[in-house]
This record gives sequence, structure tokens and C-alpha cells, in this order.
Amino acid sequence: MTDKNHHLDTVLAQLGNNTDPQTGAISCAIHPSATYRHPGVGQTTGFDYTRSGNPTRQTLEEGLAKLEGGTRALVFASGMAALTTLFLHFKKGDHLIVSEDLYGGTYRVLDQVFGKFGLEATYVDTTSVEAVKAAVTPATKALLVETPGNPLLGVADLKALATVCRSHNLLFVVDNTFLTPVLQRPLELGADVVVHSATKFMGGHNDLCAGVLVAKDEELGEALYFLQNSTGPVLPPQDCWLLIRSLKTLALRLERQCATADKVARWLQQVDGVTQVYYPGLKDHPGHDRMKQQASSFGAMLSFRVDTPERARRALERIQLIAFAESLGGVESLLTLPAVQTHGDIPEEERLRLGIDECLLRLSVGIESADDIIADLEQALRG
Repeated sequence: MTDKNHHLDTVLAQLGNNTDPQTGAISCAIHPSATYRHPGVGQTTGFDYTRSGNPTRQTLEEGLAKLEGGTRALVFASGMAALTTLFLHFKKGDHLIVSEDLYGGTYRVLDQVFGKFGLEATYVDTTSVEAVKAAVTPATKALLVETPGNPLLGVADLKALATVCRSHNLLFVVDNTFLTPVLQRPLELGADVVVHSATKFMGGHNDLCAGVLVAKDEELGEALYFLQNSTGPVLPPQDCWLLIRSLKTLALRLERQCATADKVARWLQQVDGVTQVYYPGLKDHPGHDRMKQQASSFGAMLSFRVDTPERARRALERIQLIAFAESLGGVESLLTLPAVQTHGDIPEEERLRLGIDECLLRLSVGIESADDIIADLEQALRG
């Protein structure tokens, strides 16, 4: 691994290097073995069974811990597997405060799975520190924040929320999927745990499903590892290698995607039939100044509202370059209708209160030419 004083893009490019001194291989090895020979009774090579530890996964996890500035990283078979393992850290009667502007799958697993086991959750506007404070109860154990939010791109004040969590002895968890450690560093802003759906920007090619937890504290990292090892939702070694390979270009991809997203967002503001654009890079976005303070860029995700549901559906049918698909963060641009796709499990009344209706479209900006993306949107939104 590179020296800690190197820039983050250098650390990314060098991830997995120098892990095989015997051959000098630049690309780290894939170790598909499910089990490992012991040198003798009571002796181990450090690896026993691949659910508990794997050399390829260890290379990835050590690299991710360094990237986020944590003590321990764990990789999982999906982002939801990572979140599920995190929620297993709590018990019946515990209470969580959660961003109301969040991925619908997180709502689903809390409401329909963990709710059955007595874990309670309250969904609040985490862009409001006062709203978070008001939601704290004697049973509250943690705050889970997505920032920017999904799909409305709300921006939470991470330093202020970290102070609230310290004063109430709450675990502070930040879902950093939209920005990655390249653009935002929650552990340095006071978070205890960072969550990623590594399927998204970290994987970056719409060909990999993975999740990540990074703990700031060694003791918490060990507790989360115990849960991962006990329940087994680990990322297979081949996928670990693929994620290592993808991470090497993360900084380059994000640089292009962020610049393109900014250009597309500004263009959308001028389009007939588009009534609102949600992108923190726009100066009229309520979280613009806050995001400038706690992130190095505004990301590659944006949402926009059109005047009628018919226009939204027509646009999804007309796009040619951009794909009508769920997920986000890949090199290919994706457009989706959150009310029907990604947030369909949130009750309709709640969705409508938040503004997640069938006029709202979410765009994940890829690495294609900004002019080509705009041209596709222009013909799709026309008329």
C-alpha cells in the first residue's frame, strides 16, 4: 500500500499493489479457496475458512479502511447485506433515528423485517438538526443519515449532527454511497460508521453488487466483524478483486461525472416542462453552502421534477442513450422514476408528503459526453 501522505487518487490507483512479493504481480491475487491448511494443531496461517477471512478480501478491506480513515472495513455481498449486519448490532426495544430522504430498500428492511423483531425507527428531516434533537428518546441508540439524500438530495450538517450524537451517546452512521471517500469523509466529520452500497460509484460499472461498513473505532469494528462472521454475508473473492480493480479509477470517474452532472443540472433549469431541479451544486439549492463546507464536490446524482406524470413516463420511454434502470453510480447514465422503482416500498402517503411523486425523475450521470446526455434528455422531454 502507498504511503499515508500520498494523495487519495494515488492511494486508489495503488490499491492491492505489492501484495505478492514472491512474483511481484501488479494485480493482487484472487484466492478462491474456501478453506486453508493448518501448519499444525493450534497453528494457523491467519486464514481458516473463507467466511471468516480471505486474502483477497483482506486486501480490499484494508484498502477501504485506509481510504475512509477508519480502523476496520468489512465488505459484503450487497449494500443491504451491510446495512442488515449493522442493524443486527441493535436489540429489541432500541430506537433509531433515520433520514426520511433515503433509499427505499433501507426503509423496507427496517419496517418489514427488523420491525418484526422490535427494532423501532423514526424518520426525520436530517437536514434539520433541531428535528433530529426532537426525535431523540431514552431508547434511541443511533442516528443513520444519508447525505446527500435519496432522491431529493437534501444535505445534512454532519459536524452538527455528530455533536448531537455525542451529547446523547448515540452511534452516528453515515451512508456515504453518493459521494464516496473521494468527495466526502464522514469519519473525519464525527461519524462512527460509514456505509456504502459499493455496487454504485465504488464499483462504478453496473456489473458488481457489494456493500461496505467502515468503523472508526477498533472495538466497534470487531463487534461488526463478529456479526458478519456469524451470519456470513461476505463478498466472494472474485468480486473483491473486481471491486479493487474498479476503485483504481474511482477518482477519475467521479471527476468527469461531477463536472457533467453540474452541466446537465444547469441545462435542465432552462427546459420547458421541468419545474424543479435538485442538485446541491446549484446555488439556489438549500444545501449548497453546507455541502461546499463538508465535501470536495457536489456529486453526480441529480433529480428533477416535470410538470406532469405523463411527461415523466414519456421521457422514460423516449430516452435512447440513457438507460431507464434502477441503481446508480456507473459509467453509464441511468434514469429512473423513484416513486415506482427505488422508493416503491415507502407508503404512498409518506412518499407524497416528501415529494416523491410520479413527476420526479432521478438521474445518475455517467461518463458519456455531457452534450450527448443533454441531447438525449432534450428529445425525451420535448412536447
